[in-house]
Amino acid sequence: MDFVVLPVVTMIFFLSFLDKGNIGNARIDGLQRDLSMSDYHYSLLLTITFVPYILVELPSNLWLQRIGPDILLPSMTVLWSIATTMQGVVTSYGGLLACRVFLGLFEGGLLPGITLYLAMFYPKDKLQLRISIFFVSTTLAGAFSGLLASAISHMDGVGGRPGWAWIFILEGIFTFLFGVLSFFLLPRTPSHITLLTPAEKAHITNVLSNDVFPSSEHEFHCESRYQSSRSLDEKNAEMHHNINGHRQDNVDRGGVARNRIWRDVWRTMKMPHVWLCVVAGFFNGATLSGLAYFTPSIVASLGYTANKAQLMSVPPFVVAFVVSLVSSYLSDKYASRGLTIIVFAVVGVVGFGMFIGGGSHHPHVRYASLFFIMPSTYGTAPPLAAWVSNNSRFPPFSLSSPTTPSSIISSESSSTSHTPQATSIALLTISTNLGGILATWLLGSWSRAPEWRVAGWVLGGFQVGVGVCAAMGVGVLVWKRGRGWEGYVL
Repeated sequence: MDFVVLPVVTMIFFLSFLDKGNIGNARIDGLQRDLSMSDYHYSLLLTITFVPYILVELPSNLWLQRIGPDILLPSMTVLWSIATTMQGVVTSYGGLLACRVFLGLFEGGLLPGITLYLAMFYPKDKLQLRISIFFVSTTLAGAFSGLLASAISHMDGVGGRPGWAWIFILEGIFTFLFGVLSFFLLPRTPSHITLLTPAEKAHITNVLSNDVFPSSEHEFHCESRYQSSRSLDEKNAEMHHNINGHRQDNVDRGGVARNRIWRDVWRTMKMPHVWLCVVAGFFNGATLSGLAYFTPSIVASLGYTANKAQLMSVPPFVVAFVVSLVSSYLSDKYASRGLTIIVFAVVGVVGFGMFIGGGSHHPHVRYASLFFIMPSTYGTAPPLAAWVSNNSRFPPFSLSSPTTPSSIISSESSSTSHTPQATSIALLTISTNLGGILATWLLGSWSRAPEWRVAGWVLGGFQVGVGVCAAMGVGVLVWKRGRGWEGYVL
């Protein structure tokens, strides 16, 4: 699966981040000047992208199970690539604004969709590294975007178009071609991977099934005590009910399935550890989006030319790429999501201390701060996504009640569907994009270059908030594990 699924989704996410963030490169290459935009207009341009993002994330994750990820993910890629390309042919601010709306609409469900898609293929102890591999492609996109923009800017005047227009056009065309190709590359489920033998497919299915509700000795004895306590009459009555009710069950199956989906959505929304991850996602998302859109501008404010700033934005992204991969491997190996997030939060606080302290008068200190802030921010996102996905499933039955009827156990086991994960992952990405909206104003018109003092203090405080949420999340999960179910990942 690492050679079939992972490369394709990683490339898709790489292209999504490239197409979403290349407006930052286009800005310092003349976009804002040519379209007569103020800082306010630029912030509004970024904000309007996030609105449809937020609106489609939860519905798209629920649709993913019905339509199929092998259809939905490539379709989104093709559609947003068209919106990206059109940004290079617009001649007015209004046209660019419309393109950003459609970009957000078509791309919005991608991150929660890919995260859910990978959760269908990998067990919990292998999930974060895979999430990290596709997510850290964003750091490569940040690095590659600067290099690519620097090269494409030399096309200024070709075809009567400015260099920034060609950034959108060329990158959008490549995304379109890869989106079409991905229709033929992505398998729907592990059982659809043609390279696997039937025995390998059965093994993967068994591993994933056991991973949902890991059996502990206590759970086994609870169920055994219940089954042994049932009389023969009870068992016969249950069999009679199952046979006679089969036809009616088929008739009602659609309505029951819909009710179960919304029941699982509601139950997921009542999980305290999910909401702690959601709040942490908002805090981290503000910094993440700020870096994606404003890193070239931050580097340019240190006194570099536009072309030099594009190139100087590359090294911090490369460091973030390496750190995120290493930390994700260790987090998977030791099953430690919360501690990983806490460590990165501390690193982020140090980085923003340098950012604020250095200011524009000490450019080398401010530039060095990016080597702390970027690894912290990009390193936090994968464990957050893996953590909320790992802990979104429901225990199969109440361990405090060993006499739970098997009908309830069966009902609860039905929650092994991906609805809880789809919901929690979507909530996380919605909060991340809400943070992104704040970032567009913090680093846009509310906090002026070259100091960005207000943004530095707010985003530094957000890193403290990420650490606090992670610590509280660990505490909640330790308490839950103490109540009998060992399936939660700390």
